[in-house]
Amino acid sequence: MKSPNNLLAQTGTTIFTIMSALAVQHNAINLGQGFPDVEGPADVVQAAADALLDNRNQYPPMTGVAELRQAVAAANKRFYNLDIDPNGGVVVTSGATEAITACLTALINPGDEVVAIEPLYDTYLPVIKLLGGIPKLVRLNPPEWSLPHNELAAAFSPRTKLLLLNSPMNPCGKVFTRDELNFIADLLEQHDAYAVCDEVYEHLVFAPATHIPLMTLPGMAARTLRVGSAGKTFSLTGWKIGYVSGPIELVSVVAKAHQNLTFTSAPNLQRAVALGLAKPDEYFTALGSTLAAKRDLLAAGLTRLGFGVLPADGSYFITADIAPLGFAGDDMAFCRAITAQAGVAAIPLSAFYDSDGPANFVRFAFCKQDSVLHEALARLQNWITPVQTLTATA
Repeated sequence: MKSPNNLLAQTGTTIFTIMSALAVQHNAINLGQGFPDVEGPADVVQAAADALLDNRNQYPPMTGVAELRQAVAAANKRFYNLDIDPNGGVVVTSGATEAITACLTALINPGDEVVAIEPLYDTYLPVIKLLGGIPKLVRLNPPEWSLPHNELAAAFSPRTKLLLLNSPMNPCGKVFTRDELNFIADLLEQHDAYAVCDEVYEHLVFAPATHIPLMTLPGMAARTLRVGSAGKTFSLTGWKIGYVSGPIELVSVVAKAHQNLTFTSAPNLQRAVALGLAKPDEYFTALGSTLAAKRDLLAAGLTRLGFGVLPADGSYFITADIAPLGFAGDDMAFCRAITAQAGVAAIPLSAFYDSDGPANFVRFAFCKQDSVLHEALARLQNWITPVQTLTATA
């Protein structure tokens, strides 16, 4: 028989699926996959429940219900002073992963080069390659995660179609600075390239860091597509409601890609998210401060246990260096060992690199109840002993 798609056939099971299954097998605390262990705002959940009963359960408009498109445009204006047309500049998608896929589909022709920054979310490269794009990878190095200007400039060429930018960044929690964004904007203008900006953690930023959308910089509004996520903003990751904002000329093509991917998303969830985006400023401010306290709790505990803890200015995640522990194995072996032996699951950072990623870093998610983080630290403490060299045996 003829073979299926070569790229997909050769793609393995995601590391998140692997580690979550291992966590279930060993009854481990799952600090691997990034989802909160509490429900989102009660009024938003209630609005979704009520909307199921209002006789509007047939196909909604392909680009999203009017209430949510207007709410997304209003949020862009409210938080970033961006002028987005709710009728032509917004597309509601089935999650941010679909939004990113629709944006890339709208922009990439076979043979186009796409600049992407490692470590990167694991769905980026398969989609770029499926579309016939050629990834040009630039690596941020721990522990500072600073942008290497020379390497980034060298990745651009006359064939560069776009830059895929994730800020705040999964997995390393980096928030790009204004100076870094200005450098990126200059390169995009020099090479007449677009930007697809994955900003799903836009409200999960820890002071003194601030999130600055690339779209707000001079000259960037016309060449940037911005992706947001209700799942991250409202701790409702299972709802899978995302949205793309940008210039009508680009968003209209994104809409055509969306039409051929999922076409639309559940109307009751869309209307509930519209209510959520109109919540008072205090709600959005509390997101960052609450998560910052959880980051600090986990960081202090990991440091006490001997990990090298790297800075994290946003997202759900913190990166820890396992080298100081003297573990006899790589990051994947370490994650398997702590899941099976300590009852705590994490994700090896090397999974976020195309190849030859660093083998001594792991990613922990801290978007959990404080009691869960304390228990995870207690389990790790019981497993780590200062007089015994750790091994990779499961």
